[in-house]
Amino acid sequence: MLERIREIPGVVLSADEYLDDFWPHFRRIDDVFWKLERIQSFRESGEPSWVAMMEGDWDRSLKLIDDRQDASREHRRRSELLDRRRIRIVEQPVTPYLQWEMHVLALRVASAEQVRVVDARDISDLEVGRRLPELVVLGTSVMYEVTYDSSGTHSGARRIDDPEVIDLCRGELDKMFTAAEDFRPYYEREIVPLPAPRVTV
Repeated sequence: MLERIREIPGVVLSADEYLDDFWPHFRRIDDVFWKLERIQSFRESGEPSWVAMMEGDWDRSLKLIDDRQDASREHRRRSELLDRRRIRIVEQPVTPYLQWEMHVLALRVASAEQVRVVDARDISDLEVGRRLPELVVLGTSVMYEVTYDSSGTHSGARRIDDPEVIDLCRGELDKMFTAAEDFRPYYEREIVPLPAPRVTV
């Protein structure tokens, strides 16, 4: 089902409409919060540590990520009852964006988000002709295919409300998550030893 999401009817939302739609559903979430990440490079122009990385200042970028620690602890206190699971699909060699994001995710893991990593080669049977979508699933009630333009900038989403589709996707995400590698050993083995990323604009 995950590979067929783009053919499933949905409500098309702009970036602002997506946020307006998301938060009321989020506040009523009744089960696991799922996130499936597949794109290897995004634009995070509102994020100072990403901007520093793009400017070639890797040390400052990591310092800005570390500065999130206090905010992360507060976020953990607010959301400790929410089961949040993220699946990050990774291609090799990792992109500069993904190297940066993995350091951000290390902080999220410390703040009680469950993150696991899937090698893109392990899902090649699901990606015949195109990649899996970016997905956010809020419990059992609503799912979003989050969309991005060609530059990797968030452009909106498609909301899918069909409970049967959502249930099937939740089951497939659960199987993928169970088979995936825990974030921490992957991060320590594959990301921490890397030199500063070389960014080309």
